[in-house]
Amino acid sequence: MTDTQALNVLPAKNIIILIGMMGAGKTTIGRALARKIGRKFIDLDHAIVERCGVDIPTIFDIEGEEGFRKRETEVLQDVLGDGDIVLATGGGAVLREENRQLMQQYGQVFYLRVDVDELYRRVAKDKNRPLLATANPKARLAELLAARAAIYEAAADHILDSTEDSLNVVVNQIINLSAERGLK
Repeated sequence: MTDTQALNVLPAKNIIILIGMMGAGKTTIGRALARKIGRKFIDLDHAIVERCGVDIPTIFDIEGEEGFRKRETEVLQDVLGDGDIVLATGGGAVLREENRQLMQQYGQVFYLRVDVDELYRRVAKDKNRPLLATANPKARLAELLAARAAIYEAAADHILDSTEDSLNVVVNQIINLSAERGLK
């Protein structure tokens, strides 16, 4: 069975997908959510690193952002075949129309919205963020958020503000919203 055939037999909307900017809490919330509901957790960026054998900044250095985005789409297609999972995407995964369509087709998409000041506080010291390797990373975060906010909102089934809410509050919100849509 090919990857495309495997995707076509998946039950629609049974994967929980977290989108949002770097630093929005997708991985932290995703892990806690998966643990609480007994599902496998996949971090898309980590899956890309595992497949490539090198870190994301190295992929960016060698292949550029376009090369990385191509790999991201390939890995996204593959992980959607893993059944009932919780998936944390990279911040830019929504940039490709193909990715947004896959997410909408196979998952319940949750946008974790966080303001720029909090994003900067969370990622300022992280050297594994190639898009922030600039003289003014906070300004770059603001630019990225301004460019992506409407895309995140359009791609999401639900928008949750995860700036101030605790981890448990956000996890419970996702569970409650998913239950309303019939996810198990």
